[in-house]
Amino acid sequence: MNNETSGVRTRWFSSNGSEEMHGDLSVIYVGGTLIGSFGPEERLARNVAMLGLAENPGIKKEKLAPAFGISSEHLRRMRRKKEQDGLESVSCRGRGGSEKKLSANQRKRLHGLFAEGTKVAEAHRRLGERCGVSYKTVWREHKAWAKDRTAIEDETAVVEIEATAQQVLAIVPATVKETEDEQRVEDEQLAETAPSEAAGLPSGRTADDFDDDEGATVAPLQGGKSVQHAGGWLLLAMVQALGLYDAVELGWEASGLWRSRMRLVMDAVIMALGLGERCVEGVRRLATKSAALLLRASNAPSESWTRRVLHRYAEDMGGAKLQLRMTGTYLQRAGVEENCAAVFYVDNHMRPYTGKNTLRKGWRMQDKRVRPGATDYYVHDEDGRPVLRIDVAEHGSLTEYLTPIAQTLRAGLGQSQRLLVAFDRGGAFAAELAELRDAGIEFVTYERRPYPLLAATAFADKVTIDDEEYWLHENRLRNLGRGRGRVRRICVRTPEGRQLNLLAVSEEPAWRLLEIMLGRWVQENGFKHGNERWGINQLDGRKVEPYAPETVIPNPARRRLDNALRLARHREGDARRKLAHLEDSKKNRKLLDQLEREIAESVSEQEKLETLRPSVPKKVPLSETELAGDLVHHDSHYKTVLDTVRIACANAESDLATVLAPHLSKPAEAKKALANLFAAPGSISVTNRAITVSLAPAGRKDELLAFCSLFDVVNGWKLTLPGDSQQRPLRFKTQL
Repeated sequence: MNNETSGVRTRWFSSNGSEEMHGDLSVIYVGGTLIGSFGPEERLARNVAMLGLAENPGIKKEKLAPAFGISSEHLRRMRRKKEQDGLESVSCRGRGGSEKKLSANQRKRLHGLFAEGTKVAEAHRRLGERCGVSYKTVWREHKAWAKDRTAIEDETAVVEIEATAQQVLAIVPATVKETEDEQRVEDEQLAETAPSEAAGLPSGRTADDFDDDEGATVAPLQGGKSVQHAGGWLLLAMVQALGLYDAVELGWEASGLWRSRMRLVMDAVIMALGLGERCVEGVRRLATKSAALLLRASNAPSESWTRRVLHRYAEDMGGAKLQLRMTGTYLQRAGVEENCAAVFYVDNHMRPYTGKNTLRKGWRMQDKRVRPGATDYYVHDEDGRPVLRIDVAEHGSLTEYLTPIAQTLRAGLGQSQRLLVAFDRGGAFAAELAELRDAGIEFVTYERRPYPLLAATAFADKVTIDDEEYWLHENRLRNLGRGRGRVRRICVRTPEGRQLNLLAVSEEPAWRLLEIMLGRWVQENGFKHGNERWGINQLDGRKVEPYAPETVIPNPARRRLDNALRLARHREGDARRKLAHLEDSKKNRKLLDQLEREIAESVSEQEKLETLRPSVPKKVPLSETELAGDLVHHDSHYKTVLDTVRIACANAESDLATVLAPHLSKPAEAKKALANLFAAPGSISVTNRAITVSLAPAGRKDELLAFCSLFDVVNGWKLTLPGDSQQRPLRFKTQL
């Protein structure tokens, strides 16, 4: 795991062996023991350490060589040279290679062509042939240029994400930020207020009063025995390694007092979520006798104090900035080789509301009806890890957000990384597909019906995915119509004999695109797990804001008219059905007259409603409806901050589950076993060199042994505790 936050880069060559890069200085550790260190020019020290490690049969040479910045073939030759002529023959071996075939001026001209988008073959034709250099030389120069450009893009990834994401934020009213001038005026007004008011405290009270009776103060780190929920430190350390704590502090111009409060609040919220509490109110569960040791504080904070500190941060910074910084981190981790596409799933998730306020209604698939609430648009990676969440109080359609979300992902991944977005039929409309294609975004989705059905004999290519056989047919393109061009159409015959079609713009083979779409269920599983484990459906913030009077909304009068028309048609249909089955006799004459009268009344009512319908618009300004002054939406800053914490916890849990699952007899229960581990009590030992946490988790014998294997890997990551100024590594072990 790379310790990006401390400026130290780590490259692993075995489960307990690593090379740490402190600037230009390389430091070698094996099993936590310092083996040696060397600088960029100290080849003797580097080669001695590397060749010595290569003699260990437990270290794989294909991992050792890249950790020292050389190829496996280079390492093999050095080992053979050492065996033949001794160590001195390879201690100062030169880098090799011939003289540069391109002058500085020629290289500059080539870079200019590459920057204009010129392909390697064209650049070789225009410049390489005239300079007498081979295609291979031009290709190598393009590769070096792309690598340098990627390095520059990585340094500014977060800035680019924030700039591009304004397209997303612009259509989400709840995330609109104040301008710099407005913020400056607010700061000046805040400086003129009383100290207690400037700190966000009730009038006439000081920060000390606030801490003494309602909150908690930060205390030094201490060890102790029988510390309840000590396993939560593992989750804290993983979230710290993801960079959440640094992202919280970045750009927040708050006093040291508020920063220390925020660290304490983050610890409490993360550990409460790890215990399965799903919301801020769960910090109550941390109020045990050992809470002071666990939280490194005077006492456990109350839920009201925790909410106030979080609200202060949300008001100062806004949740979107924090979320976008973390999104940049996840996207950098998701990068793959340039010739492979990074796959992301995009879909909406309706979050219902059951309170007393009047919110806009949206369709909730699980309930098969509309309900008041908000729609969240989530982005998950191919493994089902959440990356980004955008809340939409207006329940906008998927087509409105596909391109802005894809461009946000593009900004975070860089231009050299291929990006493939997968989504369901809700976004499979011709205009949106053409827009994604023209923006250079690869995609795959299901084709909407109707489409022509093929005979079973037309499917010639067979693929096996998850032990099931599928048959493929691809020989035609789908015309998007109206001059929009064409996209790939892949016809699939399922094991049940049904046909479904995929639409795509991608260089991936057909079987790979089908595999991606079949894997889209990881996102649906992520929604379910995110709600049941981490509480993504929680309301969190209860503060509401009214809509602007000029906001255009669906006309409630038109909805009532359409409902009345639908009921009248049902009445007519029901009466005609009964009339058709009624025997024509004198005995039923009274019932016959009644049904005929009901049909006539329903037909007359339909005629009146049909006459009124054209004069009632589908959408009108809010001020022209009876909802004016009542329709509200929830402020999203506070919830976005909490959901960013939830996403970080979910990613940390997934990283640990990936390591733990292979060691369990039931790998599918890895996350449930981790929930027991996060709640485990234990003892804490603190020294000047390390912090040791000895846990006693609940679990079967195989689970306890699996925890030991997990800790062997985790301890090699050298995780640190948030707020530890000495950055001492955390060491976990199990009390068997």
